[in-house]
Formats: sequence, C-alpha cells, structure tokens
Amino acid sequence: MTASALDMLKNHPLPFAVLMGVEFVSARADEVVAQLTVRPDLCTAGSIVHGGALMAFADTVGAAATFINLPQGAKGTTTIESKTNFLAAGPVGEMLTATATPVHRGSRTQVWQTRITRGDGKAVALVTQTQMVL
Repeated sequence: MTASALDMLKNHPLPFAVLMGVEFVSARADEVVAQLTVRPDLCTAGSIVHGGALMAFADTVGAAATFINLPQGAKGTTTIESKTNFLAAGPVGEMLTATATPVHRGSRTQVWQTRITRGDGKAVALVTQTQMVL
C-alpha cells in the first residue's frame, strides 16, 4: 500500500485539508504521516497554533488512515469520537508532523492514535479518535 495509498490520498484531496495546507508525506496500512506549516491564520493569541487546527489536522490524518484500511465493500468513514491532549505550543512558522498509527482496525470501527510533533521532536498533541466504517 505504500506508493498507491499515498497516491490515492494525494489524487483525492480533502477540501478542508487543502484549505489548512495539510500535505501527506507517507501512507501505508500501519502508518500515515502528514505535515502542516503553522500559518498566522491557523493561530490563536501569541502566534501559536490553535487547538482546533491541531484537532482538525489529526482528524484528517486519522480519517485518511482509516480510508486506506477500509474493509471490502465499505463506502467511507466518519469520525464518531476524538480526544486530544495538548502538550506544547506550535509557534507560527513551525512545520508540524502528524503520525497516525492503528490501535484497532475492525469491520465496524477503527481507532487511531495521532501524535503531532514539532521539528525539534517535541510532542505538541496526542489525539485518539474512533472512526466508524460506513
């Protein structure tokens, strides 16, 4: 799934992900990685990335991971639960990396954990989300 999964994500971009500037770097069944540069319009006070932007970034990557792992006959996926731990600031100009890995991949739901880090490796957020298989 390495090259074809990444190509699939790049060839069928999610409109909100495009608006945010999410770029998928790698995609395989057990890991999806994307990057996002923190722009001023994604920030809150103090020129740090807004928590909602972090959640949307992680949701995009977890949903993409579910999408490339959908069982035969599934029509899509939707997020049914998400929990975020905010751990550190992501300042404007910083390149953030989100790495989603599976916790559970079932026929009805999938659970993914997405770790968002800064360029120096410091964890910015840890997100666990449950995706429903449609």
